[in-house]
Amino acid sequence: MPLPIEDYAIIGDCHTAALVGRNGSIDWLCLPRFDSASTFGALLGTEEHGRWLVAPTDPAATSTRSYLDDTFILITRWETSTGVAEVIDAMPHGDRRADLVRRVRCVSGTVEMRQELAIRFGYADALPWMRQAPEHGHNAVVGVAGPDAVVVRGPKLQATNHFHESVFTLAEGEQTDIVMTWFPSHRTPPEPMDVDERLEHTAAWWRDWAASTELPEPYQAEVRRSLLVLRALTHEDTGGIVAAATTSLPEQFGGARNWDYRYTWLRDASLTLAALMLHGYESEAGHWRRWLLRAIAGDPADIQIMYGLSGERHLPEYVIESLPGYLGASPVRVGNGASGQYQGDIFGELMVALREARRIGVDEDEFSWPLQRALLGFLEENWMRPDNGIWEIRGPQVPFTHSRVMIWAAFACGVEAVRVYGLPGDADRWEQLRDTIRAEVEEHGYDPVRNTFVQHYGSTEVDASLLLLSQVGFVSATDPRMLGTVAAIEEDLLHDGLLLRYRTESGVDGLEGGEHPFLACSFWLVQQYAHSGRLDDARELMDRLVALANDVGLLSEEYDVAGKRMVGNFPQAFSHLALVRAADAIATVSIGVTHTPLLEP
Repeated sequence: MPLPIEDYAIIGDCHTAALVGRNGSIDWLCLPRFDSASTFGALLGTEEHGRWLVAPTDPAATSTRSYLDDTFILITRWETSTGVAEVIDAMPHGDRRADLVRRVRCVSGTVEMRQELAIRFGYADALPWMRQAPEHGHNAVVGVAGPDAVVVRGPKLQATNHFHESVFTLAEGEQTDIVMTWFPSHRTPPEPMDVDERLEHTAAWWRDWAASTELPEPYQAEVRRSLLVLRALTHEDTGGIVAAATTSLPEQFGGARNWDYRYTWLRDASLTLAALMLHGYESEAGHWRRWLLRAIAGDPADIQIMYGLSGERHLPEYVIESLPGYLGASPVRVGNGASGQYQGDIFGELMVALREARRIGVDEDEFSWPLQRALLGFLEENWMRPDNGIWEIRGPQVPFTHSRVMIWAAFACGVEAVRVYGLPGDADRWEQLRDTIRAEVEEHGYDPVRNTFVQHYGSTEVDASLLLLSQVGFVSATDPRMLGTVAAIEEDLLHDGLLLRYRTESGVDGLEGGEHPFLACSFWLVQQYAHSGRLDDARELMDRLVALANDVGLLSEEYDVAGKRMVGNFPQAFSHLALVRAADAIATVSIGVTHTPLLEP
């Protein structure tokens, strides 16, 4: 049975990531990429679906854990009746291999450790052929099934009922390394690595990356870890940013709102990029922009809301029958049917992110501005289309207010590019459309009776995405209409002090069941509070939100307040980037800096 979501930590090499449980079991790992089929799938089933346990044999052993400084090297400290041991888990960075290191060292006394390895390739659909392979290293074991293979080197493993196990004892000062390496099955296993050198290199790389930014008070630790999470979820070779490291962790326990988040959403990636740029990571802007140009090259009419890590367009959604789901929440999905949706807001997020890159000095190249002009040209003909909205509504398409505002932002960015930066384009036409959209939103996306913007035209419902209207500059944070919107959101969407995205019982999303408060939305409320003069409320909510992170600083998508547990895919980029922006808002307001929206209202 998998652990509560908050009991996992991630380790990663900027190509993929593993979830390591507090009990010493790695229950989720896809090799060699985030979106590859799982090698360990116990997170969505049981140990029979693949896992790798390294822990003391003492059933009374207790563990504490932390990351080594500003890295994703995880140290789990085990205290037993006979001694203390540490397990250091890491995925070495930068060696163009898919390795996972588990170093066990005895700190005091003696500790008997147990290793249990269950390789299950292909989402637990392929039981590998395992063989002893001493020709590839001391105690080496090789497992092969179809295109996948691993070699494991460490204490000698013995086969027992499709599991491989070993028991070994370490005395004070002793250590042993266990290393698993994935490789294509048609090739020979890679040579053993120099574990000391690779761990030192990996620690230095993460520390150097984390050291290149200034962080706001008083949430420096939380922002630093969140920025590190955003980097860990960015594929180093392609520049694609996954929304989370997992698929099908449920939005409602036992329910069917289970989605695959191991892909690159244009919205999430754009907002992640903006957060990184605001903290000095300019090189990431160029890398991601190149990914964007490759992914959406061609006709803007073919633009998708999400892509594969390399820009793959075909992401069919299908059900994996070989995994029963997290605590029985089924189905387990791979791919994402929302990839075929039309969401008008993504054009705004894209243009705002590219505008930020331009603002910090990332030069336009021969492709980047023509791409932006093409996007605006598409919007000129399609801005009035109803869409599926920011939350990927699977009900009928409607004119979502947030989507229209982000299209307004896209045209505003185009006008600025021409008038401020001297780029070629029809600024008069874009300005006219910008103003037309503003007038339409103010007429059809606003309820004067309740004094609130609404979820979509013709609706009386509110939506947490309306909090973004002031962030992007459509209205100021202190505009009476914005304050009325906040009051309506507080009345309708606050659930035990945290925000829901919208009321699922309205039926707008076309799905059964409900969900829990969405953490990013509550961070948006922190920003709104800070910029509208409610700084004490902002700090109070922020303190509550950062306290929801687990012991190593990670956040999921949603939070079950009554059950006091995390919900949804994990760790969630959207939650972490919203934390960063909320901390920035509190910091700037606290020192008396006037809020400057992304675009002037």
